[in-house]
Amino acid sequence: MQVLTNKRVLLGVTGSIAAYKAADLVRRLREAGADVRVVMTRGATEFVTPMTFQALSGKPVHRHLLDAEAEAGMGHIELARWADVILVAPATADFLARLAQGRANDLLGAVCLAGSNVLLAVAPAMNSQMWSSPASQENVRLLGSRGVRILGPDEGEQACGEVGAGRLLAAEAMISRLAALFAPGSLSGKTVLVSAGPTREAIDPVRYLSNHSSGKMGFSIATAAREAGARVILVAGPVALATPDRVERIDVVSAMEMHDVILAHAQKADIFIATAAVADYRPAQVGDEKLKKDDSRLTLELVPTPDILAAVKIRFPCLFCVGFAAETQNLVNHAQQKLHKKNIDMVAANQVGPAAKATGGTFGSDDNALHLFWRGGELELEQASKDKLARRLIGIIAQRYAQHCAHYIHGDVIHESNQA
Repeated sequence: MQVLTNKRVLLGVTGSIAAYKAADLVRRLREAGADVRVVMTRGATEFVTPMTFQALSGKPVHRHLLDAEAEAGMGHIELARWADVILVAPATADFLARLAQGRANDLLGAVCLAGSNVLLAVAPAMNSQMWSSPASQENVRLLGSRGVRILGPDEGEQACGEVGAGRLLAAEAMISRLAALFAPGSLSGKTVLVSAGPTREAIDPVRYLSNHSSGKMGFSIATAAREAGARVILVAGPVALATPDRVERIDVVSAMEMHDVILAHAQKADIFIATAAVADYRPAQVGDEKLKKDDSRLTLELVPTPDILAAVKIRFPCLFCVGFAAETQNLVNHAQQKLHKKNIDMVAANQVGPAAKATGGTFGSDDNALHLFWRGGELELEQASKDKLARRLIGIIAQRYAQHCAHYIHGDVIHESNQA
């Protein structure tokens, strides 16, 4: 079962006799659907060759912090940004000590520091006496308090002949625990309605008005909501994207179609996340035949399309609604205006257009950055892959939704009243 489909795992391998087990771990991670890159410490190369990990991962192995070519592009930072999770397996006592102290004197240490916004997990492997020493236990406690996940160790016979705690956790158990990190269940039992992609407004049977939306952000959000335990209904405009696993997808074309489908499903939803780039206008008249080109000018009369997000919030005022705002200028002002004008619960705004190219904020990009607004608060999510950004956004939405529900409970308003 591919429990890590589309997840990016950066595997750090340190200088332990258990390093040979990391080779099998790479194979099993890929079988679980993960995309794997490997960083080796100098000690690790004394036990297993980099060529082994390159063959198993299908990608070059990273070893040197002061690699002139890689560091010209700040390689250690790019590696951290690439990863959904950094897993150090095996993690020696020395590495745990250096990680606890925040040292960056090798590539793996620098990547772990640069990945402060990335899930970080370590799988200790060492002699049982080293593991039980006060210094090691204090380092583990400190790392745990910082949010580092500690996977293992197992108990059993060790390479030195001793028996006790210190064995590297089995690959199957490690993958199961990694998968659990991406499925916190924060939306378990909830129904999340997501709109994604553009709409097309017909001019005639051949031509239409539309925009550059790829739908990638919305599809990533649908995936992240499903990972968080929700039932997800994805209403998608015309996009060339595969349906996320275990997500119910409904395809539409025009703004009116999207409006009707969303209103029909909003009644049973707990959360509506409107990422779709719905056309603001449509032609007042649609030609029955293809309009032929001649030497005269063509004037199209445009009329507004329905405001889907506003309509949903008016009809279901207790439904937790999140809007998206793609802006070319005055992002903060426009986003806050949208929040209050539509009376919604949160707005996720991002910069698009020529000014956003440097940060990857253009339509169709695999990366994005978001500025979140809600009444009384805001938060900036720095540039990252849309998959990673979606997981962070869903975590924040889950927190805000919980507060939203508490508000209605204390106000003697039943949340399901959005169905009335």
